[in-house]
Amino acid sequence: MGTWRPDSFAFKARSSGPHRCAVSRSREGAPLGTDVRQTGIPVDLVTLLAPRDEPSDLTIAVGIATRGRAPILQETLHELDRQYRRPDRVIICATEPADLDGIAFGPGTLTVLYSDPGLPRQRNKILDEAGDADIVVFLDDDFLPAPDYLSEMEAAFANDRYLAVATGTVIADGITGPGFSAEEGRAVLLDDWIAHGPIDKRMDPTFCGYGCNMAVRMETVRRHGVRVDERLQLYGWQEDVDFTRRLGRHGGIARLSAARGVHLGTKSGRGSGLNLGYSQIANPLYLAYKSRGGAYPLSYALIRISRNLAANVGKALTPEPFVDRRGRLKGNLLAIKDLVSGRLRPERAGRL
Repeated sequence: MGTWRPDSFAFKARSSGPHRCAVSRSREGAPLGTDVRQTGIPVDLVTLLAPRDEPSDLTIAVGIATRGRAPILQETLHELDRQYRRPDRVIICATEPADLDGIAFGPGTLTVLYSDPGLPRQRNKILDEAGDADIVVFLDDDFLPAPDYLSEMEAAFANDRYLAVATGTVIADGITGPGFSAEEGRAVLLDDWIAHGPIDKRMDPTFCGYGCNMAVRMETVRRHGVRVDERLQLYGWQEDVDFTRRLGRHGGIARLSAARGVHLGTKSGRGSGLNLGYSQIANPLYLAYKSRGGAYPLSYALIRISRNLAANVGKALTPEPFVDRRGRLKGNLLAIKDLVSGRLRPERAGRL
């Protein structure tokens, strides 16, 4: 991967106003000026923190892979509808029409695709459809971006031509706990804005993109033929690390301090603990073998495996109510058995 200087790009703060904002409330307790769509962010804050950066001529497509989570997908689409910098296209890849029951979004902006289940397969379908875009922003269907999220992504790619991958700052991640409701996620976004005021706009070099919110420069994707590895099954454990690390051979990978959002960590639609447990062993070993010390180092694979195995063993007797620890441990052990017998393949996770 090429050398990238963290000082090659810097932004001024988007506002010189105070770091704290008072929010007036109506008699009913709701903030005055609250958006009529009841998305939880008061209009006075939206106006105060509106971006000052000049728009670029970059085209941005937002890609969302989804399966069986239409209600939460609709919440994410609501937040995209509130972006200062509206996406030029929103591309949703579902597995069947039922995945989109009740979905409504602005006319002329939404493209719907269908594919067989599997996050890597669905994301590649989005890449194929978005071939004419300059930037593709992959969001999980349960990621709520702050209103200036896309404008921050656009400014980063416009100002640093070496940037290949950008990932935002996750201010709260429900994947590490029981998860958040959409209302809780919006409250976290609002609290973050009130607490921090103008954000210091930094681009910090980082190891890889985080799949719940990551943007890629399509010129780099097309020129080097980088694809999401479809041998990784179902939820595609570690697909984001592999994909963005391979792109990182041809440009910078950065985390943007000012592109912020909340990952709700919705538990439905994520597959069984058995499948995930198998992938926790099989996928890192496969990716390390495939890269042979390159994009996905063996040392990184062994750290991921040891941490997940230790967590599953340690919590199997008293598991969290929102995690299938015993299923994951069973999948871990099955993968280790296949490794010893020489039958370990990432595809097997999809057949368990």
